[in-house]
Amino acid sequence: MGGYNATKQDPYKKLRLQILTSMIIVPVIPFVLIVIIGFYYFTTSLQTETISKMTRIVEDHCQVIEFFLNERKSDLRFIADSYSFDDLNRREGIEKIFNDLRKKSNAFVDLGVFNEAGKHVAYSGPYRLAGRSYKEAEWFKEVMKKDYYISDIFLGFRKVPHFVIALCKKGDNGSWVIRATIDTLLFNNMVEKVRMSKTGEAYILNSSGLFQTERRSGGNLMDRDPDSKGYLIPHRGIRTFIEKSGAGDAYLYATTWLKDDNWLLVVRQEKADAFRALRSAGYLVVMIGILGGVAIVAMAFFMANRIIRNMARVDEEKNRLDQQLIVASRLAELGEMSAGFAHEINNPLQIIRAEQTLIETILSELMERRELTESEDTAELMDSLSQIKVQVDRCAEITQEILKFARQKEPVPGKLNVKSFVPEVIRLVVRKAGVEGITLEQDIGDDIPLITADASQLQQVLVNLLNNAIYAVTELHGSLGGELRVGVRSADGRVEISVADNGCGISRENMGKIFAPFFTTKPVGKGTGLGLSVCYGIIEKMGGVMEVASTEGEGTIFTINLPSA
Repeated sequence: MGGYNATKQDPYKKLRLQILTSMIIVPVIPFVLIVIIGFYYFTTSLQTETISKMTRIVEDHCQVIEFFLNERKSDLRFIADSYSFDDLNRREGIEKIFNDLRKKSNAFVDLGVFNEAGKHVAYSGPYRLAGRSYKEAEWFKEVMKKDYYISDIFLGFRKVPHFVIALCKKGDNGSWVIRATIDTLLFNNMVEKVRMSKTGEAYILNSSGLFQTERRSGGNLMDRDPDSKGYLIPHRGIRTFIEKSGAGDAYLYATTWLKDDNWLLVVRQEKADAFRALRSAGYLVVMIGILGGVAIVAMAFFMANRIIRNMARVDEEKNRLDQQLIVASRLAELGEMSAGFAHEINNPLQIIRAEQTLIETILSELMERRELTESEDTAELMDSLSQIKVQVDRCAEITQEILKFARQKEPVPGKLNVKSFVPEVIRLVVRKAGVEGITLEQDIGDDIPLITADASQLQQVLVNLLNNAIYAVTELHGSLGGELRVGVRSADGRVEISVADNGCGISRENMGKIFAPFFTTKPVGKGTGLGLSVCYGIIEKMGGVMEVASTEGEGTIFTINLPSA
């Protein structure tokens, strides 16, 4: 049958173009809309998730820092409330208190006590600060006014960047101040420990933009942050924004104020790093869009050509059917005669086949007894016998198909005794199996209930399965080692008939197509691909189920499960 050829004068050209256009435009429009809308919501979700993640980090970090500072304040408040100025003024007293304080937290570097004139009257720590006057120090002025003060990073008398927490204690005999220096390295590590990918970092600035902790990407204590002008803005809560640094790199920032709005906690991450997933999603969406568009166009061309090809084939078949109607009456008469011809042909075919088998057997025995030696002539003779066998089998199949066609009639279901019916069917093929050197065994149970079925149709199914099994066994084993087993048993009020062989089996890729019409693994001329499809339909109409299990190279088992009567 000729296929559709677009290179010839094309009567379907206009229709093909219309189909192609509609098949491209109709799916492309919703596809593009879905991709655009999906990309928008997906990217928005990713952006929101990234910003929310950074916001949570800032919020958690802020709580950790505030908790740390408040805990140190509580430590000093406890000392001030528990000890008098005189207790702290003694050297052995303040050293004992400082040692106890260090046991609770190693965040303290030293501890000092000051009178209301700003004189350092008692000190415990690594520096020589006792006796110095701090009356003009900024932190001393602030603590005398506010009763509590956390300083910015400063150098002081020790000429080392540090910050202090001071507490003023007022009493009847005057005021005095207790002050502790916080370990700058420990505090710096606590602030800097935020890790978000490779570019995430956290640091603290004071209200003037000076670093109170070091910045991983560059920024020493008490240096001015060149990028701070963009985010030293008074605000409540956590503020997120994107801004470029002085080096031209875009960063995603999240900031919040600490210490009564005197310190600004800054967490930032390079924009490209923060939104890496967003960029990857963009690439993925673009790739999906391109592949989807190509797939739609390719499928449109394929389906359009297929539709036009089918239309052309249908038109050709219509013309052919018109011609076939003219000779329909002659074919009907020929069909009536075919059954008689088939019966007449079958008899000489059986004789030819028997004689061929006899000759082949005699030749084999002569060669085994060495009364006939192998030669070119004997090889040609054996080839000729094989060819005779092939052609006789082919003629027998043709006559059987003619007889089946001639005997077609409406099925007449009735009560059927499977226990006696199956051996009768086996007798139809046992001679053929014996000729092929196949051992055919029966395993029929005792308590087999009756079933409701058409005997001729069930016979057709079983004969087809047995013939297929004989072919599969012969393909793998030749004329030696073939085994075929037919089993019948009762299970849960149903009758199960199985046909098992040790033949070549069915490959995994063919298992899903084994019952499809016109599918066959036999060579051209060996089968039509209709046998198993027809058998499956027959069993299904009887209310049963046909199943297959197979292992390639080991064998196959077909199982028919029918309801009992």
